[in-house]
Amino acid sequence: MEISVLYESKWLLAINKPAGLLVEHSAYYPSVEDWAKSYIAKQEKQPFVGIVHRLDRAVSGVLMIAKRKAALQNLHEQFRERQVQKTYLTLVEKMPPDENGMLTHWLRKDLPSIKAFIFDKPTENTQECRLSYRVVEKKSIGILMEIDLHTGKFHQIRAQLAHIGCPILGDIKYGSTVSYQPDAIALHAWRLRVAEPMNGEILTIEAPIPF
Repeated sequence: MEISVLYESKWLLAINKPAGLLVEHSAYYPSVEDWAKSYIAKQEKQPFVGIVHRLDRAVSGVLMIAKRKAALQNLHEQFRERQVQKTYLTLVEKMPPDENGMLTHWLRKDLPSIKAFIFDKPTENTQECRLSYRVVEKKSIGILMEIDLHTGKFHQIRAQLAHIGCPILGDIKYGSTVSYQPDAIALHAWRLRVAEPMNGEILTIEAPIPF
């Protein structure tokens, strides 16, 4: 799988992750982590690879990797304090009830099924999850939506959109009946706004749209 570099500095590497590729090392499949070690090793004798955040294997788009331990700590803090702006694009099967809005639900991560369950009200072992959306365009293959993620929970976008009757194309786990690409769903981490770890410069990093 081809991995393209979107931004690079002494502290940070941002790539366009292809759908179907794992983020973290696996004994059985190629991963972004393995690729990054090889890439950074060409520049430095003792490469440091810090996974800042994750994307599901079936999701494409902007992924950041720290090249220094201090940068990793700084970026983790930015994510923890919700200082990072994350914008996704997705194709869904049906038009949502409103063309734009905010979704607030409560999510429970179920480890045995590797799935998130969504509730309209707080219940046992749930966490609040929020996103805002707007319909961009009605295309022949689906409804193109822009998503701003306000909380970063497990499978949040996939589960919340499915809960309102708008499953993402190809996402069989969450009820999609429309085929997409092999090992992929129509969800793309399009834009990330983050501060460069050491000098505070605000970066806007975008990955080319695949659909």
